[in-house]
Amino acid sequence: MNQFLLVCILLIFFSCKEELNTNTQKSTEIKTDSIQEREYAVLDSKVLDTSDLWKSFNFEVKMFLETKYDKLKPLIFEKTIPEIQQAVADGKLTYEELTLFYLSRIKKYDRNNELSLNSIIALNPKVLDESGELDANRPKELDLYSIYGMPVLLKDNINAAGMPTTAGAVVFENNNTGDAYITQKLKENGALILGKANLSEWAYFFCGDCPSGYSAVGGQTLNPYGRKIHDTGGSSSGSGVSMAANFAVAAVGSETSGSILSPSSSNSVVGLKPTVGLLSRGGIVPISSTLDTPGPMTRSVIDNAIMLQAMTGLDSEDEKTVSLNAPETNYINALKNLKPEAFLKEKRLGYYKGYDDTLYVLAVQAFKKAGATLVELKRPEIDLPQFVRVLNLDMKTDLPAYISKYGSDKLSVKDLNEITTYNKQDSLVRMPYGQKLLYGVLADSASTEEFTAIKDTLERSGRQFFDESIKTNNLDAVLSINNYMAGYAAVAKYPAITVPMGYKETNQPMGLTFIAPTLSEAKLLELAFAYEQISKMRKTPVDFDE
Repeated sequence: MNQFLLVCILLIFFSCKEELNTNTQKSTEIKTDSIQEREYAVLDSKVLDTSDLWKSFNFEVKMFLETKYDKLKPLIFEKTIPEIQQAVADGKLTYEELTLFYLSRIKKYDRNNELSLNSIIALNPKVLDESGELDANRPKELDLYSIYGMPVLLKDNINAAGMPTTAGAVVFENNNTGDAYITQKLKENGALILGKANLSEWAYFFCGDCPSGYSAVGGQTLNPYGRKIHDTGGSSSGSGVSMAANFAVAAVGSETSGSILSPSSSNSVVGLKPTVGLLSRGGIVPISSTLDTPGPMTRSVIDNAIMLQAMTGLDSEDEKTVSLNAPETNYINALKNLKPEAFLKEKRLGYYKGYDDTLYVLAVQAFKKAGATLVELKRPEIDLPQFVRVLNLDMKTDLPAYISKYGSDKLSVKDLNEITTYNKQDSLVRMPYGQKLLYGVLADSASTEEFTAIKDTLERSGRQFFDESIKTNNLDAVLSINNYMAGYAAVAKYPAITVPMGYKETNQPMGLTFIAPTLSEAKLLELAFAYEQISKMRKTPVDFDE
């Protein structure tokens, strides 16, 4: 078999999980809906010392669990940012207590017990001191829609001072850096960086034959709706799982093709993949400068909008952000007083013929009942030729560029050749599932002209997939499931948001995904908010609600 074709197949199935045709989509549904327990070659990390996670605040967490956890839980658990901020404004809660609440839940549920999820890879050793400082300097007039004082988790491919950025790889275990641009923005707006979330190693462009949510540093992340049964989705696996289990107010993921949408839908949370270039990629370990973007992952749409607002800004070092030149937008205001039925009566949405998923059908019916106009669409027969080569060719140059510009000066490697060689020196620990996709990257090459042509063809194909239906029918957005159309949205550089749509009989979460043209984030958040309010589908995983 041609090597590029083999790598493409592996990428589609194991990495992006983007179903490029209906048959693949249905076979994947059957596989992931199985109630048979999964057997993982590696479950717990052979690298991470869990005692290191807690050495900075073990005593404080122990005392909090014994004295305050139950009292404060009604103010925090499953609450939105405005609800939590109201409790702070009313004097019922401090930011330090909020931080201790989440640390307590991580301590209780995340590692080394029968309910372990392995979603957290690092904790900020200064977070309690920082929360105390924010309490002391809290504004007298507190904005209830502010990220100020809110503990946030970052996917561990996003740089943050005080914690290494590993991308899940042992070779990056000591990659101590400054802050990524979006990390700076979060801090400027008062967010607390609580820690780092596990991920599928190298953002799932590494092994090919490994399960979602595995990294050598973080171990195997597990889905709280069915540990060892349901897939976590990837590559922002820890971000999705940590949100489902209430380990922080919000999390940040990153997506190349499906890596926010997949774990968000798999863990019944809200995930936004923005227009490529809306948010800076500076200081984020890359796969593809063409397609990569960070994005917020939260339990509610309003929290997602608040996070997006806090991360936006023009990064002069990111050429995609500069060239997009997005207008200043307030993503929060329109949601504050949105009335779903009145709003939806003016909206036109497309849904795809042939998706016989019961939850999808019910979601379409819910929109019709609320007054929206629903237009049935036929899924276009459009391929994405040489999709994987964009990732190969970008990663080959983008990863060394990250190491040079944003990585620690103590890193022992400078490119993928040296990384693959390093991994082979201790394959059982560093690459137990192999590193097939990295070998594919090393084997690929193209002229500048050929690479440009590949990217142009893919972008035209992705936009054609959506634009004809949207323009012909004057649609506000199209409705999909999970990350089924993530590849098309990726190459089109279009934004997408997924919202909890319900659960299959096996308790497997499913997401309703909205996709619209470039810079439609405000519209997508409004549509997602309206659906969230008329459906209210999210529920807490049963074993993680205490």
